[in-house]
Amino acid sequence: MRAPGTLPEVPASGTGTLALNVVHFARLLRRAGLPVGPAEAIAAEQALAAVDIGDKVQARTALAAAMIHRHEHREVFDHAFALFWRDPTAQTSAAIAALMEAGKEKRQEKAPPAARRVAEAMTPARQPREQPKDEPPQIDAVLTVSERERLQQMDFEAMSAAEIENAKQEIRRLVLPLDLRRTRRHRPNDAGPRIDLRRTLRDSLRQGGEVLTLARTSAVTRPPPLVVLCDISGSMARYAQILMHFLHAVTNDRDRVSVFLFGTRLSNITRQLRHRDAEVAFQMVAHAVPDWSGGTRIGEALEQFNRFWARRVLGQGAVVLLISDGLDRDGAKGLAENMDRLHRSCTRLIWLNPLLRWSGFEPKSQGIRAMLPHVDEFRPIHNLNSLRALIDLLSKPAGPRFAAPGASPAMERIAS
Repeated sequence: MRAPGTLPEVPASGTGTLALNVVHFARLLRRAGLPVGPAEAIAAEQALAAVDIGDKVQARTALAAAMIHRHEHREVFDHAFALFWRDPTAQTSAAIAALMEAGKEKRQEKAPPAARRVAEAMTPARQPREQPKDEPPQIDAVLTVSERERLQQMDFEAMSAAEIENAKQEIRRLVLPLDLRRTRRHRPNDAGPRIDLRRTLRDSLRQGGEVLTLARTSAVTRPPPLVVLCDISGSMARYAQILMHFLHAVTNDRDRVSVFLFGTRLSNITRQLRHRDAEVAFQMVAHAVPDWSGGTRIGEALEQFNRFWARRVLGQGAVVLLISDGLDRDGAKGLAENMDRLHRSCTRLIWLNPLLRWSGFEPKSQGIRAMLPHVDEFRPIHNLNSLRALIDLLSKPAGPRFAAPGASPAMERIAS
């Protein structure tokens, strides 16, 4: 009988079932979302051959060193190791346990994202039922729109759970263009257009004072800062939940992105969205934001942003995306003044409103009328096509600014 906390006796590398078990474990990690390939599987087998295979701690450390490339993957790896190496045939037992737990009352506490991903990876996929060979295949000759095209045009609020999951997959594939702009900084570049006299004289001292070559520099180009202010009130909760996937992808793809959520208060979630694992990032956001699906105080939230965050994140041609339906519970108190200050602090202010999906939209509420004169663009944000239109808009150069109230392009668009 082996002592607790140790692995079963397994033959040396290259014999027995060790190599086969390592391959199955690598496939389990890959199904759970970790970037594990043949190279990691070979390295893991070699690592196990170099340690005491009967020591569970040494075996786990060796496999982690060979298969993990990022710190955020450690939690998924630990859950997978605990399940797989306790019983290499746990794939079958996990399916039986899932059937047994189906009839029990579900707990209120939600399982960690890593545990859910490993459990889904170990559950065998359902095989599609084979059609009877006696019956001829039925061909549907009706010309209908493809599912993907229908998904692009469907409103987020009208989607089912399965359609929302497909929309999230499409959102993760969207790439926000990097609109590079010149800065005042320069970096050394032998083919640059500008001569660096200071570096040229410094290099000539190595040659006895003779100037043999001219040092050159080129201007540094960086994307402008992107600041997102997203409304998470009750009327915007469904749209905000789906747009969070887009914001997570943008935050991990671009440099200098700041994301704020506001309902009855303002919350900065930039640090939480920096986590590369989307499920872990959203779980951190849920703990950091206490006012999800509550009321809306747009004027107070913008006042907090202008007072505490504007000077930190708005600079060097910053672009601001304001995602809200404009429905304010305070009756637009202080909203016009704070919108005007926000508009003057950034290079481009784009308001994304899901209410624009209606063709007969009119700015009747006090909040919308107070905000419209101070925005540069007024766009809908209710489906995948509107997201693609936003990406095309951000890839184009910004138009002229209108500082005078009532002269913005958004007001002209509504008036027309």
